Amino acid sequence: MNQATTAAAPASSKANMLRWANLAFMLYLLLLSVAMVGTGFKWATGDQAKALFEFASHPVAGLMIGLVATALIQSSSTVTSIIVGLVAGGLPVETAIPMIMGANIGTTVTNTIVSLAHIRDRDEFKRAFSSATIHDFFNILAVAIFLPLEVMFGIFEKISHWLVSPMLATGDMSIKGFNFIKPITKPVVNAVKEPLATFGDQMGGVMLIGLGILTIFVAITVMGKLMKSLMVGRAKELLKNAIGRGPLHGIFSGSIVTVLVQSSTTTTCLIVPLVGNGVLKVKDIYPFTVGANIGTCITALLAATAATGEFAVFALQIALVHLCFNLAATIFIFGIPFLRNIPLKGADWISDMALKNKAVVVGYLAVLFLVVPGTILAFTV
Repeated sequence: MNQATTAAAPASSKANMLRWANLAFMLYLLLLSVAMVGTGFKWATGDQAKALFEFASHPVAGLMIGLVATALIQSSSTVTSIIVGLVAGGLPVETAIPMIMGANIGTTVTNTIVSLAHIRDRDEFKRAFSSATIHDFFNILAVAIFLPLEVMFGIFEKISHWLVSPMLATGDMSIKGFNFIKPITKPVVNAVKEPLATFGDQMGGVMLIGLGILTIFVAITVMGKLMKSLMVGRAKELLKNAIGRGPLHGIFSGSIVTVLVQSSTTTTCLIVPLVGNGVLKVKDIYPFTVGANIGTCITALLAATAATGEFAVFALQIALVHLCFNLAATIFIFGIPFLRNIPLKGADWISDMALKNKAVVVGYLAVLFLVVPGTILAFTV
């Protein structure tokens, strides 16, 4: 028995070392893929990046693009990494800000689907559906408050610009201290770019973007699985210790768990069954869910380190916009009791409606993630 245990320990240690090595490689792939998206976008558009995204210059249209893209891919980390790559290639920061906000809303659809596992028991479903939709209502409220303020005053653009201003180099817009990524990504990007050049600038650039997006998706998916296998035990322990110990502790713990598992969707989906089964209360998991919004910003910040060239600083700027937006929403909404209670009341109301008629669930998902975005895009594009 002891020999078996002794033999299992080195095997487990080797498996963990292999996982960490794979994780490091996936992080490199993420940095490489963001560089590919930025290079491809710059290559395909030349100086026409702003004109190409003219259709998304309307802030509500940009918001809906971010929402729909994230709802389809079900990973705000993937969408924000793609946006960082596009900004590195010349997409204006002011156009990208609403897209970043939309990504926050789009990532919440998985929680609602997970809650459907409790649909046979009325009480369980009520609790599970409330815990899933509270994330929706918080993010929608955050956008309703801060998108108009951003349009009118450009608060996040100005704050993020102030944060990156020390990194602005004289004469260009490259990041002074972040170019250590360039030597390990540029040779590979150039090697991939060379055979694509035969297709011409525009088609070659589009193909490089597509390859970069595919690589981002693979890297983040595998990173999430690796982090889960390495950290989910610790994450669950942290979760158990965090809930019900006050809003600040819950927000902090939600952020840390999301950084550990590299997915706000995973973090929030962990708690839906626990609430459905009555182990936790909706009110207790609310701060934890909000903390997941902050923790998920780490991926965009990592992705921004891959940006090089004249727009590199703007890639970091849009990643900081994501962080500033989620921090501001948390501080502002949680700091005002009236606002803090709106997501709780909204989740309670929609779950009561869903209990009376299960079709409300389908209608809710369809309206929030398909009908409203589709209609708005039809009128703004």
